[in-house]
Amino acid sequence: MSGMSIGQVAERTGLSVHTLRFYEREGLLAQPVRRGSAGHRVYSEGDVDWLGVCMRLRASGMPLTDIRRYTELVRAGQGNEVERLRVLREHRERVLAQMHELDECLALITHKVAIYEGRLGLRDEVPDCVPRA
Repeated sequence: MSGMSIGQVAERTGLSVHTLRFYEREGLLAQPVRRGSAGHRVYSEGDVDWLGVCMRLRASGMPLTDIRRYTELVRAGQGNEVERLRVLREHRERVLAQMHELDECLALITHKVAIYEGRLGLRDEVPDCVPRA
């Protein structure tokens, strides 16, 4: 049976073997992982691609419950695109809010860096584009 072992998938994705088993137990894989004749997991390129989706969703702060729900919808096939879209739109709004908050944090940090660089003679001016605090 061709495919990749759990160790190979761990290497390719950067996820630990433990995390891969956890994702499988939690129902986060779009398809059940095949088993070889000895009972070992055998992953396909499609499995690795789906893990990439899960990793991006997780890295962007999507809760595991939402990833599981989205995965269940994908696994169910066509006919639930409206619900998939709802899950992704809600998450997109959370990500946009996080990005806005991070932009504000970065502006403050940039301002503070400019102040200290100015005090140390490392920079001649403090940018006007950031709030003074």
